This record gives sequence, structure tokens and C-alpha cells, in this order.
Amino acid sequence: MMKGPKKWRLFALMTALLVFLSGCGREEISTLIPAGKVAQDQFNLLILSSIVMLFVIVVVTIIYVLAIVKFRRSKVGEDMIPEQVEGSARLEFIWTAIPIVLLLILAVPTVYSTFDLADVTAMDAQDEDGVAENLTVNVTGKLYWWEFEYPEQEIRTAQELVVPTGERVYFNLIAADVKHSFWIPSVGGKLDVNPENVNTFYLEFDKESSELEEGVYFGKCAELCGPSHALMDFKVKTLNREDFDAWVAAMQEEQAAPTETLAQEGEELFGQDGLGCIACHAVNSAGAATGQGPNLTTFGDRTTIAGFMEHDEETLKNWIADPQQYKPGNLMPEAASLNNGEELSDQELNALAAYLMGLKVEE
Repeated sequence: MMKGPKKWRLFALMTALLVFLSGCGREEISTLIPAGKVAQDQFNLLILSSIVMLFVIVVVTIIYVLAIVKFRRSKVGEDMIPEQVEGSARLEFIWTAIPIVLLLILAVPTVYSTFDLADVTAMDAQDEDGVAENLTVNVTGKLYWWEFEYPEQEIRTAQELVVPTGERVYFNLIAADVKHSFWIPSVGGKLDVNPENVNTFYLEFDKESSELEEGVYFGKCAELCGPSHALMDFKVKTLNREDFDAWVAAMQEEQAAPTETLAQEGEELFGQDGLGCIACHAVNSAGAATGQGPNLTTFGDRTTIAGFMEHDEETLKNWIADPQQYKPGNLMPEAASLNNGEELSDQELNALAAYLMGLKVEE
């Protein structure tokens, strides 16, 4: 059994670690560093509930200590009987009223925030010309990646959500296969993504992601959905409205053909019937969803490969050759299985990597 002094030293050490580790949050992914109105509202509720809980702990601790100190047997004797308060209307009122007050303090702002955050009536608002007044993004969760469609702008992308700052962005969430959960920790709480119904909510983004160390906010799937659930990440780029409009315009343009010889070889390979990349992956932002693979229009602009791997050509070649090794259970087959059972040569892998890394719309 641990002796008293050692036990208290361990307690002091854990307390000190808790204080220091509380400062280790990253702005890109920490719920304790809110980056939008929704996150701030939810953070305020967290602080409020923590204060209420701390108040209860302190009061109970004080009463407990006073009882021990005041009624010690060595002080009051063995035969002392405390005053009996059974049936005291005043005390019964106090210990009934206090919990009710504490519950009201928690319930009123929680209920208000719940209904406020669920209010998406402005999602379909239009101006006099019939143009949507607010940005809406249709989010589809798939094994194990995310698709983002901008219906008003008629563009589609995957794995990296791009949104404007300083305004509400509305989301329609649905899953194409199993249940997922959409979560951007720094910007707002999670919401289920179900196959059978559409869930809607909104978020607000206060800060341009270019100011962050990583250049993006991190998004996660927060619902256990299969062997690669922990790897079902996405990134969020936040731009000011002017830059966002420029990004939309670039996405709506026809993508230029590659000019370098190696990338041209990769484009030809990508479209070959034997390899079949184009059957699952669109390389035009206005392309229809195939239901199989992510849209690759902005692949060269992304910060990661497959949502979590380093964004460089060597990693990309490894991913193309054997995606199951890195993200088990995903629907992308090994390249050899699409190439008549033959492994892709180094030249072919280099060509595909050069082509994909050249798919960009950002300057």
C-alpha cells in the first residue's frame, strides 16, 4: 500500500502535470481555443457548467471539513448527540431550492443555445434576384473520406473544405454508407452524419486559416465507422470573402492541361481504361459524384494525402501502389489489381504523381 507522503507527492505531481498540459492545445484542433461564434457559445457553456460543479464541490468540501473538525469525538466526547433537525422546513427548503437554482442556471442557457444553434431557417433565404444569401455546403461522409458540394456555385471537392470567414456557413450532412460524425473541434461541436436522413446546422469561422501554424483547421470523423475511422480526417481552409469568391471562380473554370512531359504522361495513364483512375475520380470540380473516389480537382493544393499523410510525391506513390497498407478498409484497390495484375513501374508512378500534384486552382 502507498504510504501517505508518497501518495501526496504523486497527487502534487499529477496536479502540476494537469496545469502544464492544459496549455498544450493546438489552435487548429482544440475545443478550448474557440475559432468561431458557435465554438465560443459552446465553450461558454463548458465554463458555466464547470463553475457550477466547482461551486458544489467547494460547498460540500467545506461542510464535510467543518463537520469533522466541529464534531470530533476527542472534542465533544463519546456521549454527545448533535442537534436533531429532522422535519426542519427551513433546511428542507434550502437543500431542495439550491439544486433547483443550479439546474436552472445550467438549463436556461443550454436550452437557449440548443435551439439557437439548430435554427437553420436562413439557409434557404434568397435575395430579390433569387440568389441564395448564405453559403450552403452539402457534406457527404464516405468510407473513409469527405465530399463537399457547393450547390449554388455548382462545384464539388473533397477532403479539404474551403469556406469564407465572418459569416454563417450552413451544412447539410448525410452519409453514403455507414454512420459518421462531422466535427471541426476548434469551430463547433460534432453532429451525426446518417445514411437515412439529412442533418443540418451552421458554423461560423472567425479567423483565416493562413494565420495558423498548419495553415488549416483540422476536422475529424467522431463516430466509430470502421478500421480506418481514426484516419478519416479532413482539413478546413478559411478565406476572407474576396479570396473565397476568387477560389470559387477558379474552381468553376475549365482546368488547364499539364504542360510538363512527365505530367502529360500521368494524365494519359490516369485516363487509361486498364488502370481506370478516371472511373472513380473526377478531375473537374463540376464533375458529378461517382460514389467511389474523391474529386481530385484541387489535389495539388491540399496539405495532406488521404487526410493524414505527408503531401509529397514519394508518399503519393506509396499510397497509389498500396492504399490498404495505409488506410485499411478503404475502397481504393491496389494499383496492380487494376493494371492486369502488374505492378506499376517507377516511371508510371512518377508520371501519375507529377500529374496529380499539378492539379491546382490556387496560385
